[in-house]
Amino acid sequence: MTWQPQSLDELGFVSRGRSRHRPRDAAHLYGGAHPFVQTGDVKHAGLYLNEHSQTYSEAGLAQSRMWPPGTLCITIAANIADTAILGIDACFPDSVIGFIPDEGKADARFVKYLFDAMLKKQFKQFTQGAAQDNLSQGKLLSLKFPIPPVTEQRQIADVLSTYDNLIENNQRRIQLLEQAARLLYKEWFVHLRFPGHEHVKIKNGVPEGWEEGVVSDFYSTASGGTPSRKKPDFYSGDVPWVKTRELTGGFILSTEERITEEAIKSSSAKLFPRHTVLVAMYGATIGQTAILSVPSASNQACCAVTPLVPGVTYAHAYLFFNHHKADLVGLGQGAAQNNISQQVIKAFEMVLPTKGLLYLFSESVCPLFDQIEALQSMNVKLMKVRDLLLPRLMNGRIPMS
Repeated sequence: MTWQPQSLDELGFVSRGRSRHRPRDAAHLYGGAHPFVQTGDVKHAGLYLNEHSQTYSEAGLAQSRMWPPGTLCITIAANIADTAILGIDACFPDSVIGFIPDEGKADARFVKYLFDAMLKKQFKQFTQGAAQDNLSQGKLLSLKFPIPPVTEQRQIADVLSTYDNLIENNQRRIQLLEQAARLLYKEWFVHLRFPGHEHVKIKNGVPEGWEEGVVSDFYSTASGGTPSRKKPDFYSGDVPWVKTRELTGGFILSTEERITEEAIKSSSAKLFPRHTVLVAMYGATIGQTAILSVPSASNQACCAVTPLVPGVTYAHAYLFFNHHKADLVGLGQGAAQNNISQQVIKAFEMVLPTKGLLYLFSESVCPLFDQIEALQSMNVKLMKVRDLLLPRLMNGRIPMS
């Protein structure tokens, strides 16, 4: 059968979410038991959305609407045309459109993949030129796109969702591995229940043999730089160049932009080695961390941290700064824009355990980080295969029967 052009409302129920107030204007609407999904939650979800950053109270629910699992969420403001399928009952604001498929006409997974493969570019044409890009429900429903019979939709979605399910399973494993590393760090170095702690004297909260100091006593630090945007050739190289919004935890395997070696020579950017820990110093990302999987450069909003003393590893630095993120955020508050400097990080107080304990800790946690890096690398490969298949399946170039 041929693929027939249809609009979204011909395939199921379409409506905008509801939210009449922002948290700062009506605090009584928030903090209850009802999940409240926002555009950022949709953007960062995989195929299914099961996590949320805010909740509604009973009063909040009364002025909104609860959407069932299986609803496709489509963002129409902020980050345009991002999609995810609800895996939970949730409310969302009018910056998100909900689509509930008619089971005889559409598969929500197929429609999501259709957005990913074909529709984001079309939506850009609708939204470009506005002071703030937005996509209205009317504009969304004015679009028609080729749709195969629902049985073929499900076959296509089954193929693509196999990759997404593997990616999400790997992501859950990554979260568990990092949680295990963080718990071990807290157990040994915060609660001081390290191996042999029963036989170590503790004075003023510091075990005997541990060294008190600041970050710069144990780590070298450096900031990056931004090559001139007036020279586009600088951004056509092979050197990964990290921006703070890419510090989302775990390892950085690739970056949005790459620069040339000449760009590094012509700016304050530096090439940092593999396993350098980056810490964000500016704005909303203060305290965010990540580990370089390959030698990379960064912008000036990143502080690069590498060990100075034997026994100290990137894993210890990563977990230390993760544990003290709230403290770093606090140091940046009060300015017109929340920032901290490399000097603030260098002067941040730190207590270093004994070399023997550090070696023992590294033997325990570095294998966990090796697994995290391997799983992240596997996910990158899975995404590449999925993204190669996506347009070919969504335009019918690969027949399903």
